[in-house]
Amino acid sequence: MGADSIIAALSMKKFEFRFLVVLFFLLSLSFAQTRTTQIPEKAKTIAVSEIHAGMRGVAYTVFEGVKPEAMEVEVLGVMHNVNGPKGDIILVRLHGQKVEYTGVVAGMSGSPVYLDGKLAGALAFRIGEFSKEPIAGVTPIADMMEIDALDKTPAEESAATKPTMNMVSGKTASPGEAAAISGSSAISVLGQDAPSSVSNYLKPIETPLVFNGFSEAAVQMFAGKLGAAGIVPVMGAGSISDDKQPEPLVPGSAVSAVLVRGDMDIEATCTVTYIDPQKLLACGHPLLQFGSVDLPMNKAQVLATLPSPLNAFKIVDTTEPAGTFVQDRHTGILGVFDKQPEMIPVTLSIHSSSGEKQFHYEVLNNPKLTPVALMVTVFNALHGVNEFGEEITYRLSGSIGVKGFPEVTMRNMFSPEENSQPAAMQAALSLGERFSRIYDNPYNAPAIAGVNLNFDLVRERRWARLESARTDVSEARPGDEVMVETVIEPYRGERIVQRIPVKIPTSASKGSLRILVSDGDTLDHLSRGSAALGSQLDLASTIALLNKEHANNRVYVSLLEADPEARVADKVMPTLPLSIMNVMDGMRGNQEMTVSGESNVDETATAPLDYVVSGAELLTVTVK
Repeated sequence: MGADSIIAALSMKKFEFRFLVVLFFLLSLSFAQTRTTQIPEKAKTIAVSEIHAGMRGVAYTVFEGVKPEAMEVEVLGVMHNVNGPKGDIILVRLHGQKVEYTGVVAGMSGSPVYLDGKLAGALAFRIGEFSKEPIAGVTPIADMMEIDALDKTPAEESAATKPTMNMVSGKTASPGEAAAISGSSAISVLGQDAPSSVSNYLKPIETPLVFNGFSEAAVQMFAGKLGAAGIVPVMGAGSISDDKQPEPLVPGSAVSAVLVRGDMDIEATCTVTYIDPQKLLACGHPLLQFGSVDLPMNKAQVLATLPSPLNAFKIVDTTEPAGTFVQDRHTGILGVFDKQPEMIPVTLSIHSSSGEKQFHYEVLNNPKLTPVALMVTVFNALHGVNEFGEEITYRLSGSIGVKGFPEVTMRNMFSPEENSQPAAMQAALSLGERFSRIYDNPYNAPAIAGVNLNFDLVRERRWARLESARTDVSEARPGDEVMVETVIEPYRGERIVQRIPVKIPTSASKGSLRILVSDGDTLDHLSRGSAALGSQLDLASTIALLNKEHANNRVYVSLLEADPEARVADKVMPTLPLSIMNVMDGMRGNQEMTVSGESNVDETATAPLDYVVSGAELLTVTVK
């Protein structure tokens, strides 16, 4: 071998050696980086006092699938007293190819942030609108850890107390909430007109409440009521399935809170911040800040992360159950693994000439959200069948089961009246009103066992107006029978004459006796009294009153005497003598007692009519 060949061979070996050295160095660096970006299984925590500008760390979230991915974190500083009194926020800038492309997205809240290998907190706030950089606020982990030491009251017991109104910036239903509830929470609490940008610079990262199986019309019809409850719905941006998800939940995993599940679903998804064998913490901000809750906690997988300057969010598929969320607090939500949620089962059947359709689903048990959830699901079911139309009447028979109390029975008709709401909306509002009254008492926490609803669908408008009423005599004696003749006029139908005999009470005093001819709703409003009465009744009395309500497919004739009538809870004491009223006068300060100037001494009704009857007329007969 010549000298040139030897030199060339040596040069080649030197090149190969250098290549191997460089390759080994790169592999070592990659391995080291892989090790440093692994999520600490049992990370120590770092206090806010130890955090300063310039620190570097890592955060984790799921961009696609179920595996959390790392994002670099640069601390910009600590902002004091910006999340309520003594509520500090760590301001960070996120780095990484994906997060710099997507920005801070809805569903990212709760993503754990580690500094010096210690858990610092959860990504929870976004800064500004249309931000060009992924700058976010971090809720300190110490504030989130406080949740575990809070009130352990079961959710159904806490339901006995009405939730207080929250500031708009304290809840994170979904993008656009402040606009949807403008003029309510923030402004009414401040007592003045708040600037439109009051919550735009530092606000919780949105946790969209996704509605699946709902028509756009159904959601829009109840947008106002949903907004008043702190919810702005997102439609079609995810789903709920029964798929198994064998991967365990870890910090950075997506996790969902379920409000409605079954043939219709409502769920919200954020990110796990902290986890141990008994519990996990997520979100870094409230879902709706309802305190003690009882919501299914499910695993979730991210189908895609949609970047958008206006409204970036994760598209999520909620999968198998993992436990129960039991706390919804200012700095996050807490879930446990050893508890099954207690939801309210609902069975809804629609009977029509084309057959029967059934819907089975469950809703959460919450005094503020349950009535709204039931209203929107009932309307959605009625509106979503092919038989739905404007000229539709529903006959409802159903019940609400309350543990330890008699069932609340429902038997009514709903039909479009003159310039009124659609029949499906009337039915939904009627159910929501009953649930609101069941929850709205300061004495008993209702444990709802279930709801069973049966709707018979009639493809025509079955509504009638009380056109006139008269008596066959103008004078009568005590004990006489008087015939009341009523004329009702059906929608596009022939007038119907009903003759109703009533007997003048033998105890009737001489003078004018008023006769009220009316529909059932008029009588219920008269007997219900002031709004204060309803809020002071206990649950047993409330249920008793609900079961005494009048059907709306009859004409009622009530005799009203000019003697006072007292109502205590659901009990009525008519025609009280003045001496008794003087004795009971001290009870007037008790709002459970109401007194009216007239007594309903007798009530008669027609047989059930196949019409929703509307109207009232007052007649007078002279008693000799």
